[in-house]
Amino acid sequence: MKDWQGQHVLVIGAARQGLALARYLAQKGARVVLNDSRPEDQMQSAHQSLQDLPQIRWVLGSHPLELLDDTGLVCLSGGIPLTLPLVIEAQRRGLPLSNDSQVFMEAVPCPVVGITGSAGKTTTTTLVGRMAQAAVESGAAPRRVWVGGNIGQPLINFIDEMHADDLVILELSSFQLEQMTCMPQVAAILNITPNHLDRHGTMEAYTAAKARILEFQTPGDVAVLNREDVGSWGLAGKVRGKLVTFGLGKPTGKQIGAYLAGDTLYLAGDQGATALMPRDLISLRGEHNLVNVLAACAIAQAAGLPVEAMRKGVEGFNGVAHRLEFVRTYRGAAWYNDSIATAPERSMAAIRSFIEPLVLLAGGRDKNLPWGAFADLVHQRVDHLVLFGEATEKISAAVGPLQPDRRPYSLVCYDHLFQAVQAAAEIIEPGDVVLLSPGGTSFDEFRDFEERGEWYRKWVKELT
Repeated sequence: MKDWQGQHVLVIGAARQGLALARYLAQKGARVVLNDSRPEDQMQSAHQSLQDLPQIRWVLGSHPLELLDDTGLVCLSGGIPLTLPLVIEAQRRGLPLSNDSQVFMEAVPCPVVGITGSAGKTTTTTLVGRMAQAAVESGAAPRRVWVGGNIGQPLINFIDEMHADDLVILELSSFQLEQMTCMPQVAAILNITPNHLDRHGTMEAYTAAKARILEFQTPGDVAVLNREDVGSWGLAGKVRGKLVTFGLGKPTGKQIGAYLAGDTLYLAGDQGATALMPRDLISLRGEHNLVNVLAACAIAQAAGLPVEAMRKGVEGFNGVAHRLEFVRTYRGAAWYNDSIATAPERSMAAIRSFIEPLVLLAGGRDKNLPWGAFADLVHQRVDHLVLFGEATEKISAAVGPLQPDRRPYSLVCYDHLFQAVQAAAEIIEPGDVVLLSPGGTSFDEFRDFEERGEWYRKWVKELT
C-alpha cells in the first residue's frame, strides 16, 4: 500500500468523489488541498462533512495556478474536464494525474470486478452485486460484497474495512478510466455507443478511454466483452488474459459466456453448456435489459460465482431507481422515471421497451451527441413529444416540423421539467405511458440525474 505520509496532493472538485478522496488521503497523513470553483457560501455542507479534518486546506471560488507550486499529485473528481486551465498547466509541468478510483485500486486488498460501457452499467453492476451477495448468503465465497464506484458511495470510504476474501463490484465511467493505470482483475465493457462527446471530443477518444480498462490488465486477468456490439467487440484484440463473452446469439467456436436459446439463458463453458434460467424469470422490461442480464451472468462466470447465485440475483429484481422505474398510474396512464438516460441511445432503448401509446418527456443538456436516430424512432413510436431544458431546440430540429397523420402528433417545448410534467398531464389518455427518458444530462437544472428523477417522482405523485 502506498505511503501517503507528508505527500502534497491537490484534489480538484469537492463533490462526492473529491470529498471521499480528500478524507482518505488526509487520514493517511497526506497534506491535502481541496479546490472547487464554487464560492464558500455554496460549500457549507461539504465543509461540515470534513470538519473533523481541519488539516485539509480549502481553496474555493476559482482554480488558481499557484496551487500547483508545491503539489506532487493532482486528483480530479469525475466532473472536472481535462481542458480546465489548472489541469492543462499541471500536465505541462509533468505532474501526475489521478482520481479516487485509481487510489482505491492501488490500495484495495481484494479482487475487483470493473464494469464500464455507454449504457446499462448501473443495472448490470447492481445485478452482479446481487449475484455476489446471493453467493455470500449461500455460504460460498466471497466473505463480503462491496458495490460502488460511479454509483452509490465512493468505495474508498470503506477500504479500511475490506478483507482479502471480499469482492468489489465497481462501476467505472470513461471520466474515471482516463486517469487510471491500475485495473480490475475482471473487466467488462458492455457496449460503446456515442456518449460524452462534449468531454472527449471524438468517438476515437471516447473509445480509447474505455479501452484502458483492458490495456492495463495483466495476462492473469479476465475480460468480458459483448459479442454483438461493434464498439465492445472491436476491442477484443486488446484483451491480455482470458476472454468471456455475452450476447443474444450462441457463441461460436471455443468462445465461452452467456447467450439465449429459445426461452432459456445459458452459459457456454469449457465443459459445455449449462442452463441458467428461463427468460420469464427476468422482471425487467426491454431487450436491452435481457442483454444486461446476460452480461451480468457472463461477468459472474468470470468472477467464479455459482450458477444458483446468478439465478437468485436475477429473481425478483425490478430494476434500479431512475431506470424505467414505475412511479404511479394517474388518469389511466402509467408514469415511468428513466432519468438515468442521459444519451439519445439510452432513451431509444427505453422507448423500445413499451408497446403502449407513448408520451415522451425528453431534453436536459446535450452532450454534443447525434439525435437523428432518436428522431427516427420518435416518428415511429412516440405519440406526443414534450421537450424541456437546454436541448429543446436541437432535439426539435432533429425531429422536424409536425406532419398530418404522422407521429409525433404533438410537440411542445418548455424551459423546465416541472412544466413538462404539467403539460404531459393535460395530454394523456387512459392506456398511455408517460416516459421521462431525457437523452440529455441534468446539469442545466439539477445536480445530477438522481435529483432530476426525485423531483420528477415528487411532481408526478402530486398530480391531482
